[in-house]
Amino acid sequence: MTVDRRWVLFALGAGALTACSDTQIAAPRVSGLPEDLRPQPNAAYEAWVQAFRQRALRRGVSQDTLARGFQGTGFLPGVVRRDRNQPETRRTLEDYLSIAVSEKRVALGRAALRQNAALLDQIEARYGVPAPVVTAIWGLESFYGARRGDVPVVSATSTLAFDGRRGAFFEEQLMTALKILQAEEVSADRLRGSWAGAMGHTQFIPTSYAAFAVDFDGDGRRDVWADDPSDALAAAAAYLSRNGWRRGLNWGREGTSGGRVIQPQAGGPRFAVTPNFAVIKRYNNSDSYAIGVGHLADRIAGGGPLRGRFPPDTYGLTKENRIALQRGLMARGFDTGGADGVIGANTRAAIMAYQQQTGLAVTGDPSLALLAQVRAQ
Repeated sequence: MTVDRRWVLFALGAGALTACSDTQIAAPRVSGLPEDLRPQPNAAYEAWVQAFRQRALRRGVSQDTLARGFQGTGFLPGVVRRDRNQPETRRTLEDYLSIAVSEKRVALGRAALRQNAALLDQIEARYGVPAPVVTAIWGLESFYGARRGDVPVVSATSTLAFDGRRGAFFEEQLMTALKILQAEEVSADRLRGSWAGAMGHTQFIPTSYAAFAVDFDGDGRRDVWADDPSDALAAAAAYLSRNGWRRGLNWGREGTSGGRVIQPQAGGPRFAVTPNFAVIKRYNNSDSYAIGVGHLADRIAGGGPLRGRFPPDTYGLTKENRIALQRGLMARGFDTGGADGVIGANTRAAIMAYQQQTGLAVTGDPSLALLAQVRAQ
């Protein structure tokens, strides 16, 4: 059985990155949710919900569950906005790995591996998925549990089902979320996740939860939302195992010796990948994501950075150039949000502010000339 939790995350971009200096969007607690992620009046949405209730009753969802599930929920305009404003182009592999395998994420991953060694060893023994791989998925999906999402799943999935761009898909997620609630696997107030309905430490959508979640700690519930990550980490391993993970086989390696060789970014490093690489892509259908999981797992296990280099970007800048530009701007009082070499919204805003202050054409674009000017000041 291969129920696909990857689709919704692939729709969010090349992986579910949750922490980086220039593009960070941390999932806040309820009290801190942005205004556009709080229920807003919408008559058409309410009419849709009334019609959906009848469909849910026919599918075996009780009146009581519907009442509990929809209490305090509603239309979230921010969910629609985020769904419609996905970037048209994906990050380069170099940018992706700068975020996915940042030194902070590696350090926290090594600490998480140590702190949860007994649990992860038990999971590996049962499902055959190496502890560093499970830890890497945990790190990419929720920054090791720190950012599990606080948007009510019923609000998020009903909003997206009503919006209709992928209505059937999200209606099924909503229906399944209500059945999870009806089965008393989680209380209504804890049924929370990302703006797109992905839940818990390892960001399972409801249908994947229904198919793959496990009660690993034996407390009678498959609790991927708890502070204790046992069930969630085991569920991720179970997902990979049931999608064909081969014990004793790694994901791949940088280089061209043996196996299928891929080069996701022209001019960048090549990777020889194994069948387990394709299994990771069942979690999120992206070469960048699978390389991110594999390389982060290798780093968590003690490995070093990639040896190969990436070519200059479209502006002629190497990663070292971009980091130097970010550091130079910050030294002059223009906040780029950090110096990771990824040119995102914060860096572009800092460039625009610098350009405006210094009388340059305000474009927000980096360049070698701009770097030279910042260095000269």
